[in-house]
Amino acid sequence: MDLQRKANLYRKELFEKFVEVKQGHPGSTFSMLEIVTTLYHGGYVSSKDKVLISKGHATVALYPILRDFGYISHENWDNWGKGKPTNLRVFGNISIPGIDMTSGSLGHGVGVGAGMAIADPNSHVYVVISEGELYEGSTWEALLFAAHHQIKNMTIFIDVNNLIILGKTDDCLRLNSIKDKLSGFEFDIFTVDGHNTNSIQSALDAATNQPKIIIANTVKGKGFSLMENKAEWHYMQAITNEEIEQCRKEINDVTA
Repeated sequence: MDLQRKANLYRKELFEKFVEVKQGHPGSTFSMLEIVTTLYHGGYVSSKDKVLISKGHATVALYPILRDFGYISHENWDNWGKGKPTNLRVFGNISIPGIDMTSGSLGHGVGVGAGMAIADPNSHVYVVISEGELYEGSTWEALLFAAHHQIKNMTIFIDVNNLIILGKTDDCLRLNSIKDKLSGFEFDIFTVDGHNTNSIQSALDAATNQPKIIIANTVKGKGFSLMENKAEWHYMQAITNEEIEQCRKEINDVTA
């Protein structure tokens, strides 16, 4: 399977769904699609494993994937945004098949993932957090815990798109260098192009002796020039018919 193309096909579907639903968080969703596409379609997630989207506003990135894997029905997906019965929401919750964590309040994914990984050592837990969640003390407490207990059946992705709701992370509260700050925690740390599925796979496949953190450098709003690197597209904005057609042309060019 061409994972890169598959991620863009999901980007295309989700754009249309954002237009239909008229709400959501496209910037954060589009920045992490290669990550979750690689996890599922690259064969890393088995039926006993879990994928937790700590940046809960972007959990919708999983919906079309979970549909394709048979967790979410096509009817449920199609009904979302049409005023018909569906349990899909802008924020994921555990009433949705395949969603293992109710998220939205930031800073809890690593802690929840650590607990799940310890509870079932035969599973692997993948946690996706935003770099903005490194503003949260609970994230650092959970990282200390995971490092202390050397929880090797948990992989943490940090989606670094350099923006939060308020603007650039470097302007709001400087985080860099994230890798340097984590280097003393007894993690194996990898830095990847978060929009290159081969780069993501290489990091996932790398042998490690310690818990793994993958720092994924991404672009907020990836795939649409209207949205890329623009903090305001953390939320769905009013969009004209001309802008919709522009976005469709751009995504069609990479999925043709």
